[in-house]
Amino acid sequence: MASKSFSEEDLSCPVCCEIYKDPLVLSCSHSICKVCLQQFWESKGSRECPVCRRRSSKELPPLNLALKNLCESFSVEKIQRSSAGSEVLCSQHGEKLKLFCLEDQQLVCLVCRDSAKHRNHRFQPVDEAAVEFKVSSKIIQLWSPLQETLKIFKDNKDCKQNINNINVNHTQIQTQHTERRIKEEFQKLHQFLHDEEAARIAALREEEEQKSQMMKEKMEKMSRAISSLSDTIRAVEEEMGAEDVSFLQNHHYKVTDRTQCRLEHPERLSGALIHVEKHLENLKFTVWEKMKKIIHTPVTLNPITAHPQLVLSEDLTSVRYSDERQKLPDNPERFDYNTAVLGSEGFNSGTHCWDVDVGGNTWWRLGVMTESAGRKGKVYRRSGIWYMDYYAGKYYARSTPNPATLLNVNRKLQKIRVTLDWDGGKLSFSDAVNNTHLHTLTHTFTERVFPHFFTACILSPLKILPVKVHVSVEHQS
Repeated sequence: MASKSFSEEDLSCPVCCEIYKDPLVLSCSHSICKVCLQQFWESKGSRECPVCRRRSSKELPPLNLALKNLCESFSVEKIQRSSAGSEVLCSQHGEKLKLFCLEDQQLVCLVCRDSAKHRNHRFQPVDEAAVEFKVSSKIIQLWSPLQETLKIFKDNKDCKQNINNINVNHTQIQTQHTERRIKEEFQKLHQFLHDEEAARIAALREEEEQKSQMMKEKMEKMSRAISSLSDTIRAVEEEMGAEDVSFLQNHHYKVTDRTQCRLEHPERLSGALIHVEKHLENLKFTVWEKMKKIIHTPVTLNPITAHPQLVLSEDLTSVRYSDERQKLPDNPERFDYNTAVLGSEGFNSGTHCWDVDVGGNTWWRLGVMTESAGRKGKVYRRSGIWYMDYYAGKYYARSTPNPATLLNVNRKLQKIRVTLDWDGGKLSFSDAVNNTHLHTLTHTFTERVFPHFFTACILSPLKILPVKVHVSVEHQS
């Protein structure tokens, strides 16, 4: 039997350290579990032996059937040994239960075998019946997935400390960086409000100075008019005191002309007060209207999803490709094969639009991706991604995993507008420069989707352009 010739260590996979499950034999003669080998090749990106690092010439190595059968026999024996306990006696005859009745599907003793109840029945020794039932029953079918699950947990446990250290360090760096960015952004808002406050107070002071100067000029004009009027009154009084003949000779010309003087009444001096409503009317609303000029983009990038070869800008609105791979945690949300990154906010209703400056980028993809689509491995071989692609000077549109559609675009595009109509089931692409429609993908969306960005060009980044905010006012009756 297997247990007499081999130990559990001899029949254990060098990767998962568990008994082999569907072992594959490589050209270097090392055997590896099928699942372990596939995961190792996907993580390394090359077909090499996990033990000796020798490259395999075969994409799918053959199954080591002899080793598989040996492992299954060993596993059955192991289960049998672990389940062995104190002997159970027959409740009717007090004898050991050494046989198994195949017709009645129950344990029996030697006396039961010879009784009328089991006449002409077929029997098997307990150990043989147990082996057959364990192999043919659902126990093995359930046992294998449990073994695989246990392997995953053990792998996670083995890597936990290392991953934890990386995550803790990276989290601290993220916290410090994000805190600095928050302070910088609020400093910009504070500075904006401070400048706006200073400008409005300066406008108020300027109006005050203008009003004061205007009133000063009017008062000076009034003083001159009063002086002139006083002179006229004195002259008229002198005329009135002249002799009768002289008065009558001159009264029509001199006296009448002098009495024509007009003086503006002090109560008619308007414009002296400050236009308070001009400085305070809808103050918060008008300041917000100006603030929209410093509002950036409708979409920002999520750094925890970015492939290690993608570098995001400080404000998370631009992404560029780098030949150098950054040391980042391999968290479940992060792309590890395709150099892609997702937007920070997903959409499960409504219409959304964002413009991207592709500039001189020679390989990019813009679109959306479902929340449930995996981030690990070759994501474009799976369903759940809709995008427009530019590669080798040609433009394509694609809904994975279907083949791409070549677009008839005979000009170099600089800015792409992506419009998602989630409720209408449409993802449209257009030239943002002249608002020319390029292509529309249709799909009945049933879950949240995230803006998707891919680039593999080191020459030029992808930049999400600032949004144009439109403000409207509704007057309620």
